[in-house]
Amino acid sequence: MTSTIAVIGTGYVGLTTGACFAHLGHCVICADIVPEKIDQLQRGEIPIHEARLEELVRVGLDSGNLTFVLGAENAVAEAEFVYLCVPTPQSADGSADLSYLQAAASEISAKLRPGTIVVNKSTVPVGSTLLVEQALGRSDIPVVSNPEFLREGTAVDDFLNPDRVVIGADDHAAAGRVASLHLGVRAPIMVTDPASAETCKYAANAFLATKLSFTNAIAAVCEAVGADVNDVLLGMGYDHRIGHEFLRPGPGWGGSCFPKDSKAIITIAEDAGYDFSLMRGVVAVNEEQFDRIVGKVESVIDVDGTTVSVLGIAFKANTDDTRESPALEVMKRLVAKGAKVKAYDPAVTSVELDGVEVVGDAYSACEGASAIVIATEWDDFKWLDFDRIADVVTARNVVDARNLLDRGALRRRGFTYQGVGRN
Repeated sequence: MTSTIAVIGTGYVGLTTGACFAHLGHCVICADIVPEKIDQLQRGEIPIHEARLEELVRVGLDSGNLTFVLGAENAVAEAEFVYLCVPTPQSADGSADLSYLQAAASEISAKLRPGTIVVNKSTVPVGSTLLVEQALGRSDIPVVSNPEFLREGTAVDDFLNPDRVVIGADDHAAAGRVASLHLGVRAPIMVTDPASAETCKYAANAFLATKLSFTNAIAAVCEAVGADVNDVLLGMGYDHRIGHEFLRPGPGWGGSCFPKDSKAIITIAEDAGYDFSLMRGVVAVNEEQFDRIVGKVESVIDVDGTTVSVLGIAFKANTDDTRESPALEVMKRLVAKGAKVKAYDPAVTSVELDGVEVVGDAYSACEGASAIVIATEWDDFKWLDFDRIADVVTARNVVDARNLLDRGALRRRGFTYQGVGRN
């Protein structure tokens, strides 16, 4: 059954949501407040690096299932469902800034038809469903929580083939209507109350961040005792209670969700009277990991006045998102210690960071460097010609913060090699 859906916000979540619902056969109108962005999207061009998304946008435009308009009020008049996919950035105290959410709800209130369902898709703290209801000021408009579980780089597949669909509503009829939008998607659909749905998103991201911090802490133990973290984690992962996912050491975790949501759940718990000390430790371990990577560089060179090559800028491969990127955190620390940083990423062409020069290819980034840091796990870096690199570096040192490279092959070429959790 085809429904008319308005999506407010064409960021990472909103654009994926709109394009995927159009792919499922719904009539979707996406709105944003930036004219240049709407012009770009109307041409079928997308402003982010995300697999399959541009293809879905263009197909949606060609079929007429997907349109883009300027201003939320121009998208909602005929909508049966309105998805709020606006930013909820982190405030100075770690809480989520809900001003965009409130503003969007207030803006569309008078334009909504009676019975239209408003859906919170943004990551929002407990109680936000009530907040939107208050901003709408309409007793005839049910508000439903439907948190997103989209991973950057695989967002389209995550939407169309999700592990689960979580719907939080006090109005069970409204929850059923939202569930019906996902017909054709094979996944468990869980209906619960709004507070549980809102908490579910934070809890999931907090647990995954915990798993990553635990992995990096175990890697530090492995380095101390002479164990190989890859073998240790492989042995752990065979336990079905643990599993292999997210058992991969690295330079720390980042991105648009984990740092923000981890700090937000600490604040949510604190406001409710619970000291979430475990999560504080998870965040602290992550901060320490940035320093540990820089320490590995300092163990082989005097950083002050030296050129360091950093390969990878995005917070992970297959995206151009640099928000809270571990690569940037490592670069900031290197620059603070006096290093000159030359960086390259296949999807990122610039950063606003003093002391960092972004260049057009990996070999240029390595030229004149005394150490090379692998900061993002792009497959491209696996296949670099290190014989060629050996000729352009000042010193042959590699800090592989992703355990991506063949350490034996590098050592045969005269490079010192340091991974994470491996001797």
